[in-house]
Amino acid sequence: MVGTTIEFFDFYIYATAAVLVFPTLFFPKGDDTAALLASFATFGLAFAARPLGSILFGHFGDRVGRKATLVGSLLTMGIATFLIGVLPTFESTGYLAPALLALMRFAQGLGLGGEWSGAALLATETAEKGKRAWAAMWPQLGAPFGFFLANGVFLLIMQVMDYDSKSADANHAFMTWGWRIPFLLSAIMVIVGLYVRLKLTETPVFARAVEEGKKVKAPLGEVLRTAWRPLIIGTFVMVATYTLFYLVTTWIVSYGTGKVVDKSGIKLGISYIDFLQMQLIAVLFFAVFVAVSGRLADRFGRRLVLIIVTVAIMAYGLSFYWILNPESTTETTMLVVLIAGLTLMGLTFGPMSAVLPELFATNVRYTGSGISYNFASILGAAIAPFIATWLVSSYGVGWVGVYLAIAGGATLIALLVMKETRDVELDQV
Repeated sequence: MVGTTIEFFDFYIYATAAVLVFPTLFFPKGDDTAALLASFATFGLAFAARPLGSILFGHFGDRVGRKATLVGSLLTMGIATFLIGVLPTFESTGYLAPALLALMRFAQGLGLGGEWSGAALLATETAEKGKRAWAAMWPQLGAPFGFFLANGVFLLIMQVMDYDSKSADANHAFMTWGWRIPFLLSAIMVIVGLYVRLKLTETPVFARAVEEGKKVKAPLGEVLRTAWRPLIIGTFVMVATYTLFYLVTTWIVSYGTGKVVDKSGIKLGISYIDFLQMQLIAVLFFAVFVAVSGRLADRFGRRLVLIIVTVAIMAYGLSFYWILNPESTTETTMLVVLIAGLTLMGLTFGPMSAVLPELFATNVRYTGSGISYNFASILGAAIAPFIATWLVSSYGVGWVGVYLAIAGGATLIALLVMKETRDVELDQV
């Protein structure tokens, strides 16, 4: 949980800056929507890197062990995040600035691509019988905790520096150097994370696989040859989760604060600080319902719980036309939208760290679960803010909800095909 909190903190401070800072400082001045789309494109680059990270770190995770690989993924993410904090801007170096920003974002993706699988396996492969979803829930808490810390740090800095995104100019101290502080602070968090991770021991399930001579030379080739069906199922099981999360955390910030104008020409224009405060309230529901989902998945099974939640996600998306209508949406209704979205996110995200590892054998579990998780990030998250921004400006906010419902439909089909995994012994997959 400590490690994933740090990794997600690093990942999310980029998401916040992609809306607030990067369009102004790292891209040519001109069309605000074009600059935001360019910023979202670099944001999405990390998701293209994540499957590569799952293959790279998965190879060593299945060959060498979970512990060493988790240390490597943490360092990759931490160094890249720190370097973002010292990058030059477009004004000083021209197009080299967005190129370096894209490179660091790619490295962040590599690190997180290897992180999630290792953390999930560490929990599932040491869990008590009948409590695997509850154990696996703990590293999932790193997502809401990291998000809370990331937005909380940005909010604190903006308030201390008296920065208002609606009135401050590009020469404000926050825009010149204050935004760099969260990226530089990540170095301290990485040191803490390394201290924790270096004290880990190898999981008993992996140790038994090594003793029994089950390690394979090429985990990627083995998983593609023997487990292609679980790869496909696992990928689509995660698609709705990713789409939901990056719509209600990244895209909705730009929509709510007026960075994106609806087809009607109306923009909400909520203060960025006010919006961050609403997100910080809503993310608490995310954390609570991650814990709730772990209990539910152990008691009622992964498949039933996720089917019910996915249907609810589809209904939530189809309500966007009314609940996010720019003519009637207020700060109160926006807060309700955020709470509802992140509550559903907690319920769908919590069981995933049990479900995906349970689909794969021990000798390819790191690679297989990581590829499924991170390919889903390309389909569900990398393009979500970009597509949603385009849909709002071209067709209206209701179509963003239709987009979410379609992603939910893809996940629902995968869940109907998937077999229940609650009672499967990890040694026997």
